[in-house]
Amino acid sequence: MDLRLSFLLSAAIVFVGSHVILSQSLRRPLVGLLGQAGFMAVYSIIAVVTLGWAVFAFGAAPRGPYAWEPYSLWAWIAAMALTYVALLLFVGSLSGNPAAPSPKAAELAASKQPAGVFAVTRHPMMWGIAIWAFSHILLVPEPRTLFLLGALVVLALGGSAMQDHKKQQQLGEAWTGWQARTSYLPRLSGFASVPPVKWLIALALWLAINWLHLPLGGVAAGLWRWVG
Repeated sequence: MDLRLSFLLSAAIVFVGSHVILSQSLRRPLVGLLGQAGFMAVYSIIAVVTLGWAVFAFGAAPRGPYAWEPYSLWAWIAAMALTYVALLLFVGSLSGNPAAPSPKAAELAASKQPAGVFAVTRHPMMWGIAIWAFSHILLVPEPRTLFLLGALVVLALGGSAMQDHKKQQQLGEAWTGWQARTSYLPRLSGFASVPPVKWLIALALWLAINWLHLPLGGVAAGLWRWVG
C-alpha cells in the first residue's frame, strides 16, 4: 500500500478509535476527573485534531484506482437522492431528540411518541451522516474516499449502537420504552410522518449546499451540474 494511503488509514483508525474509547471506557473516569464540561472540551479537541489529521491525509493521498467510473450518471442520481434524505434526517433530528444531552432527556424519552424523522429511526442524525458519506463513496469509489468517509459510516452507525447501550445505562426504563417504540434501522414508512415544512427546509438546504459545492469543492453538484 502507498505510504500516503497508510497514513490516511492510520488517521481514520485513530479518528474512530479515539471516539469509541473516549465515549465508552474513558468517559466515566474522565468526567469524574474533569467534570462534564471539562470532559466535553477534551473530547471536542481530540475530535477536531483527529478529524483534521484525517482530512489532511486525505488531501495528500493519491487518487484512484477506481472501482467503477467516478462521477458516473447513475452515481450522481443516487447521490442526489441520498444527500437529500440525509439532510432531511439531519434537520429533523435537531429538535425533540431524546438522545441529545439534556436534563430533560429521561422525561422526553419516556413520554415522546415517535413522529417526524424519529418515526424513521431513533438515530436520524447518525443515519444522515452515514448516508451522506456513503453517497460520496458511490461518486468517487477510490481507496482514499473509502478510508475517510468509510470511517464516518462506521463511527455513525457503530456509535448509534453504542449510544443505545450508554443511554440505557443513563436513562433506564425511559430509554427502554423509547427503544421499544422506535427502530435502529430506518423504516421507509416513517417518512410519511415527516411534516412538509421539514421536507421544504431540507430541500432549500440541499439546493444551497449543492450550489456552494462548486466554489468550495471544485465540483458542480446536484441540479447545478446540469443547470447554469
